[in-house]
Amino acid sequence: MIENYETHQHDVLIIGAGGAGLRAAIAAAAAGASVGVVCKSLLGKAHTVMAEGGMAASLANLDQADSWEVHFADTMRGGQMINNWKMAELFAKEAPDRVFELERWGALFDRTPDGKIMQRAFGAHTYRRLCHVGDRTGLELIRTLQDKSVHSGIDVYMECTITRLLKDGDRVCGAFGYWREDGRFVLFRAKTIVLASGGWGRMYKVTSNSWESTGDGVAMAYEAGAELQDAEMVQFHPTGMVWPPGVRGILVTEGMRGEGGILRNSEGERFMERYDPKKLDLSSRDVVARAINSEVLAGRGSPHGGAFLEINHLPASFIKQKLPSMYEQFHALADVDITKEAIEVAPTVHYAMGGVRVEAETGATTVPGLFAAGEVAAGLHGANRLGGNSLTDLLVFGRRAGDAAAACANALSGPLYVDEWQVQEEKELLLRPFESGGKENPYLLHEELQEVMAEHAGITRDEETLQRGLRKVLDLQERTKNIEVLGSRMFNPGWHMARDDLFMLTVAKAVIRAAIARRESRGAQFRTDYPEKSEDLGRVNFAVCKTEAGMQVQPVPIPPMPPELAKILKENQ
Repeated sequence: MIENYETHQHDVLIIGAGGAGLRAAIAAAAAGASVGVVCKSLLGKAHTVMAEGGMAASLANLDQADSWEVHFADTMRGGQMINNWKMAELFAKEAPDRVFELERWGALFDRTPDGKIMQRAFGAHTYRRLCHVGDRTGLELIRTLQDKSVHSGIDVYMECTITRLLKDGDRVCGAFGYWREDGRFVLFRAKTIVLASGGWGRMYKVTSNSWESTGDGVAMAYEAGAELQDAEMVQFHPTGMVWPPGVRGILVTEGMRGEGGILRNSEGERFMERYDPKKLDLSSRDVVARAINSEVLAGRGSPHGGAFLEINHLPASFIKQKLPSMYEQFHALADVDITKEAIEVAPTVHYAMGGVRVEAETGATTVPGLFAAGEVAAGLHGANRLGGNSLTDLLVFGRRAGDAAAACANALSGPLYVDEWQVQEEKELLLRPFESGGKENPYLLHEELQEVMAEHAGITRDEETLQRGLRKVLDLQERTKNIEVLGSRMFNPGWHMARDDLFMLTVAKAVIRAAIARRESRGAQFRTDYPEKSEDLGRVNFAVCKTEAGMQVQPVPIPPMPPELAKILKENQ
């Protein structure tokens, strides 16, 4: 019986407490809604804190020629024109207001000599527009939003994993999950839900993503009937740590290149002069990642399979002031002093441009009552995200999703019905590893998935490799039925991993199937068998849908851009 479960009720339930989730919570609470925020980890430990370099907004504090129009054009070109152009327009226009709002709430940005917010250069941005706090910008954003949200009267449920969205007919009506500490099940009733659960980088072996990033929100949205979009577009950040092995993949901020860092190969050549003579080391992330990969394959890589990044030609005091976290990170983890020597870097899986398909203005998904914002949502970044656009994305669309979810909840009359069968079905799925009688280890399955994704859906792809990868993923999915977990639900990380495996395998299928469908090279999708862009495929996004026949991928035409936006693009080539 449902009455036997611990139950909480809210107008708006937000899944995820990173920048998007907290900004949505603040907006929904300001609209008078009862708001609950559920997070897998502790409040303040969201993956947003890993964003170091800054948040992009056309404040024009250093470069007066900057404007929302130029920011819009940069974002569209970076995304290779398959972005949702309406999202890009709203984003570029509203980013400055969200930065100033954050400042009013207490964020402490670095300053220019005349007291304005300091801005730095970043890859593929025409002007210096990244507002930053040293190289700890994400941490400052979370600190500020957390303080504001706690004082907004929201309820926070920490260390709680949501595993299923519940529906009343076609619309969402709540969510089911468990407390990570002891495995007790918990039911949330809600008129609307905002997904803000982040990405899925943990399905790859070398990633900057933390343990939470297992694609929960994307997989749950898909299972609930929501469409996914651009799943094939997985961003490899060009600079992750390489050595020692225990820290491989940890992010090295793009801010290091923004402040003057230079990439060199084993021969001492500044190789980006060959790949992008104009933007050099600050080319877009997809270009730099492929360039490093090409240098390694050509035998010009660093000793541990990457490239050298040097910033030691600049004064030590400057480096310690501008990049304090990087200085401490390399000193503590690799025994390297970046003020004196070059460091080794290599591409690391960093961000998912794809996610749940949403409406630009509201963050509404294709399931009534379900909204999404941040990395879990697709559309803004297209085929490649520009560095610094993610933090402002969280603020702009977190606010919009929170406003829309509250308005939708306030418009509902009458209670929603929670189906006991859906709850029971998820409970049985969660308990199956204790009763399966199988011998599959959830950790080893995860490691196999990571190997499959690295080998078959990495920086370069082709039809045969992708098809073999899909067969392996389907085999792994079948083997999950025999996952065995020993002990009880108390403090049992193997049990947590068993459910995470199911989430990641669902998303892995979507990534590979969409990559197969997009028979071209565009942004993060580089097909060696289709190395050029296709004019036809540049007019579509690929949507992933759940059907009675299983997962289906289909092209969705991109609406024509209005003349005034097309004119802006043409004027800012």
